[in-house]
Amino acid sequence: MMDNPEKIEMTAIKALSVLDGRYAKYTHSLSDIFSESGLIRHRVFVEIQWLKFLFQDLGLQSVGADDIVKIESIAAAFDDDAVLRVKTIEKETNHDVKAVEYYIKERLSAMGHDDIKEWVHFACTSEDINNTAYALMLKKGMDIVQANLLTVISKIESLALEYKNIAMISRTHGQPATPTTVGKEFVNFAWRLVREKERISTLPVEAKLNGASGNFNAHWFVFPDIDWIAASRRFLSDYLGLIPLMYTTQINPYSYISEMLHTLIRVAAIIIDLDRDMWGYISLGYFKQKTRPGEVGSSTMPHKVNPIDFENSEGNMGLAIAMMEHLSVKLLNSRFQRDLTDSTVLRNAGAVLGYLLIGIQSTLKGLDRLSVAHEAIRKDLDDNPELVAEAIQTAMRVYREENPYEKLKALTRGRKSTAAEIAALIDSLEKVPHDIKSRMKLLTTKHYTGLAEKLVDLYFFRD
Repeated sequence: MMDNPEKIEMTAIKALSVLDGRYAKYTHSLSDIFSESGLIRHRVFVEIQWLKFLFQDLGLQSVGADDIVKIESIAAAFDDDAVLRVKTIEKETNHDVKAVEYYIKERLSAMGHDDIKEWVHFACTSEDINNTAYALMLKKGMDIVQANLLTVISKIESLALEYKNIAMISRTHGQPATPTTVGKEFVNFAWRLVREKERISTLPVEAKLNGASGNFNAHWFVFPDIDWIAASRRFLSDYLGLIPLMYTTQINPYSYISEMLHTLIRVAAIIIDLDRDMWGYISLGYFKQKTRPGEVGSSTMPHKVNPIDFENSEGNMGLAIAMMEHLSVKLLNSRFQRDLTDSTVLRNAGAVLGYLLIGIQSTLKGLDRLSVAHEAIRKDLDDNPELVAEAIQTAMRVYREENPYEKLKALTRGRKSTAAEIAALIDSLEKVPHDIKSRMKLLTTKHYTGLAEKLVDLYFFRD
């Protein structure tokens, strides 16, 4: 282990991937789970749990409580030195899972338990250990993703409440459209992300433990009286906390990972949508960005405060989506009972979540720097009085005024109309009652926000 901060920093600077280099501060929580070390630790854990199951549940050999504690200690005390020992064994075996098996047997021999070491990896194929290890890793990784997602949602919600009654011009096709409120626009994104977060919380994490081609061949041959289907279910659910899969080839079909990734693709796409809107509103001057002492926005233009956090998020979310799209399809395909293409692809599961976390954290940084530019928003509202044309022509329809849409179109389409021109049109109306005309004249863009505020309240007080 390197205790020297300068050496640690240089290691990050020399890292091949930004995940372990420039953006390591965002992804460090994933490294213990999805690194080579993390994968080995989870494999050891699964092997030890399976060994315990053979003794405690199936009773294939009588083992005392003290011995179970010793067996458990192999996984519980598995440290960096143990990881290095497994990697040393792997250099001889050229097989990563077999190296884990040999390591555990080595530890059992050191404990004086040569009598039980051949039960290690009993009737298992490598994929029985790998798919369960990855399932456990993904459960932990998704917990981290959900926690980060919840933080962003909470920030968006706080902005929605803070700005729920701040009127703002909306834009369709990039052009000024019916006014909304700043808070309502934030709530739109909060609701979309909450919807996906709720789906994430219900996603199954599935695993299989059924042998070389998924049929319990070796299990049944040596112990035909054991209900191996039921035993597999018990092990996966009770010892690992996973949902059992029965219908597989040698490998897990990974439908659950595909479902997981497609949900995360939607999360990433929604956040990109948020990033782009925030970028646009900053460029319009609707939002200011808080500055930091010593910070530089441009190497040549001292005045600039760039929306770099939203840009960084968009870029990293794009990488995450590209990888997730590949994995979500690739993992569903394997030649006959298995090929190894899934193995090398799955090793990138941590990278996928890493780019996603970088994107989420960058968006959060961008949101933390935002403040509403009230004057710019008010000026845009005042400069576009023609946006109330929608309300006026709709009321004209109700009172059977002739050609309501066409009259407002002639007055407002493609040109800036003045409040005086709109008032003159209202005065010329023949069928609209006087009190309705009065309401029309009082209508301004800053007050024409419909039920935007109530919709924000509804979000927070929904069932």
